[in-house]
Amino acid sequence: MVCQKRIYVSIAGAGIRMTRVITAMSGGVDSSVTAAILLKQGYEVIGVTMRLGSQDSTTSCCSIESIEDARRVANQLKIPFYAVNYETIFRDEVISYFCKEYSSGRTPNPCIICNEKLKFGKLLYLAKELEAEYIATGHYARIYFDQKVGRYILKKGVDSQKDQSYALFSLSQEQLNYAIMPLGDFTKSEVRRIAQEMLLKTAQRPESQELCFISHKNYNRFIQEQMPDSVKPGRIIDTKGNTVGQHPGIHFYTIGQRKGLGNTFGKAMYVIKINPIENTITIGIKEDLKATKLIASHANFISIPKLEKPIEAITKIRYNDHGSQSIIYPLAKDKFEVVFIEPRLAITPGQAAVIYDGDVVIGGGWIENSG
Repeated sequence: MVCQKRIYVSIAGAGIRMTRVITAMSGGVDSSVTAAILLKQGYEVIGVTMRLGSQDSTTSCCSIESIEDARRVANQLKIPFYAVNYETIFRDEVISYFCKEYSSGRTPNPCIICNEKLKFGKLLYLAKELEAEYIATGHYARIYFDQKVGRYILKKGVDSQKDQSYALFSLSQEQLNYAIMPLGDFTKSEVRRIAQEMLLKTAQRPESQELCFISHKNYNRFIQEQMPDSVKPGRIIDTKGNTVGQHPGIHFYTIGQRKGLGNTFGKAMYVIKINPIENTITIGIKEDLKATKLIASHANFISIPKLEKPIEAITKIRYNDHGSQSIIYPLAKDKFEVVFIEPRLAITPGQAAVIYDGDVVIGGGWIENSG
């Protein structure tokens, strides 16, 4: 039997108190409605905003404006509100990872790391200190407990355009045990409507599609500022190893990229390989981007304890990927191999390979290489 995890009242000693939940409030409409829904359902809600050191931006979830918007909504809802300074751990766990991955010729996904290390990592410690039973976020995903297998199950949100289960694949069973994501049952338009009906101050706040810690929206400039010694020019080569140009630094490129390669080749060319050891960028035609398999490491399985035998499933290779039919094979040392039924374009080291059975997240890992 699969049942959704929802508890409204708990017994504390001789008295009765409402179940306490910490709600991560970013100052956006999603987290605002999350707090409002939980309050209406009978939870004791505490709003918390993480200060991550990017207050110079006016649109990100880290800005002063966002923090104040979160505070205003908390005041509207009449719930306690705290802004906690997590700048150091954010720099050490997320920004450092982001820069090192690009400098290593990989394309990072910092949102997954932030979910794992901060929203359901650092905040989990805070929740325990405040004797809260749960952490709530505005993610569009669903969490259930499967009594038959004794595991928490992560499922896609009902809004296919907003589903964020991909970015949550690395959460542990303990983290899922503490997590509540009420927006998984709603579409984005429904969330907007709820915010408008409740007259929440964030009802019309636009969504930010950029990374919260890069205010000027220039990844290359940000890495140069953070790690100036890592930016070194090198050769651009073709698939035969011939030098065909020069690049300003490998962190300017990602697999499948076409922009920035010039128009001197007489046909469309794409980045098909990045070699950080030799500091080279290999370019080729679109056909060269096709691959039928990948190896992923640091596997984390959710719906099963571990992968013991090959399975057929849908695998997504990036956040906005619809997924493709594949066979997944277990490997040693927390690795697995994905073999696609049809070739995929631009399988990118550093991104996550997330495995699905319908709407259910089986698990995932970080892409090491493809072939």
